[in-house]
Amino acid sequence: MTVETRIIMGMPITLDIPNSEGADIHERVFDVFNDADKRFSPFRPDSEVSRFNSGEIDAPALSSQMRDVLKIAHDMQEITDGYFDIRREDGTIDPSGVVKGWAILGAARLLERDGFENFCIDAGGDIQAGGRDARDREWSIGIRNPFDPRQIVKAIAPRGQGVATSGNYVRGDHIYDPHDRAARIEGPVSITVIGHDVLVADLHATAAFAMGEQGIYYIEALDGVEAYQIHQDGTAVQTTGFKEFVFS
Repeated sequence: MTVETRIIMGMPITLDIPNSEGADIHERVFDVFNDADKRFSPFRPDSEVSRFNSGEIDAPALSSQMRDVLKIAHDMQEITDGYFDIRREDGTIDPSGVVKGWAILGAARLLERDGFENFCIDAGGDIQAGGRDARDREWSIGIRNPFDPRQIVKAIAPRGQGVATSGNYVRGDHIYDPHDRAARIEGPVSITVIGHDVLVADLHATAAFAMGEQGIYYIEALDGVEAYQIHQDGTAVQTTGFKEFVFS
């Protein structure tokens, strides 16, 4: 079996690894996500993040993985003028906005170290692909219509880049403007970001969506990052270089 899906971290994770029959690589990749869930889930009382939030462990005792994630979150908070913020109103932290992209990228690096050049990892719609698919074609990633998930509005070729989509049309208002947590995000319904890797794409997609209609302009100003933003009225706007990834 070269394609397999499991539910981990509360979402479907699909591995497509051509020519991997008989290898144990699927188990090892899924273990990356299992380990991330055990360490970072705010819903597990025994996770490292829960124990940190409760005061059971303090900052000097944090694992290198936790310190890595917290540094990424801190850097993104500064880069985005506070639009990316893992702090809750009660002062505790929820690093979920970092962890998914971080885990996908870690899984991709594991595959590359083991010599698997061709793969596609899809975790809850955020994707890192490498090489080509089982038919020796470029990987094709569909951007779903947020008003009808059965429809694909754009097909893109990531070409080794990472792809992530942020929005409130599936999980409700789980993304908010940290500067005004009570205000609902108006304007965009979703924003799909292509970045150097899936972690970059995921981080900037989250921040851009929190910015509302200005998010697409934030992405436009970044080097090597492109985006496609869909609005509540069904219109869409894309960054200058996004067209280079669209299948004609």
